[in-house]
Amino acid sequence: MGELCEEAFDVLKVDKRDYLPTSLDDEVRVDKLCSELLHRFYCESQEAGLTPEQATAIAGAADYFIRDFVVSIKGRSIFEERPGIVRQFAGNWYIVNTMEPLASEIEGYLTGIREFYRFLYGHQLISLKFLQAIEAECTQLDYYASRIESFWDIKGDGYGPWEQECTLKD
Repeated sequence: MGELCEEAFDVLKVDKRDYLPTSLDDEVRVDKLCSELLHRFYCESQEAGLTPEQATAIAGAADYFIRDFVVSIKGRSIFEERPGIVRQFAGNWYIVNTMEPLASEIEGYLTGIREFYRFLYGHQLISLKFLQAIEAECTQLDYYASRIESFWDIKGDGYGPWEQECTLKD
C-alpha cells in the first residue's frame, strides 16, 4: 500500500455493478477496481490521522479479505450485502489456508475489514444494516480462536463436521 497520497479527494464515484466478476478472466478487472478503492481507503485513513504504517496495516488486512477472499474465492462483488462473509473468512478459509493460523492475526484482519466497511458506509456504498452485520462478525474473535483450536483437534473423518459448523458453501 505504501504509495503516496497527494491527491485531493473528489466525491467517490462507484458503479457497484462494475465490481461483480462475471468470469475468471473478468476477475482481473474487478481486482484492479478493488485495488484502486483500497488505495483510496488507505489515503483517507491517513487523512483521518493514521500514520502511514497504521494505514498500511488496516488497508493490507482489508486487501487480503477483499481481493483474495471475496473476489477471488467467493466470486462476489464487495458490495453484495450478504451477512456471514467475514465469518466464513475468519472461521474457515483463513484457518484452512494459513500454515500457522493465529487469533492475533485474525484480529488484525478483522480490524482492517471493519474499518474498510466503515469507509464504504461513509461513502454511502453499503447500508447501515450491512455495516452493523459486518461489525458484529468482526467482534467474534473468541469464536474464531476456538475454531483454530478445534481445527487442530480434528481426527479421522472430523473435517466434514468441522467445516459444516462454519461452511464456505452458500
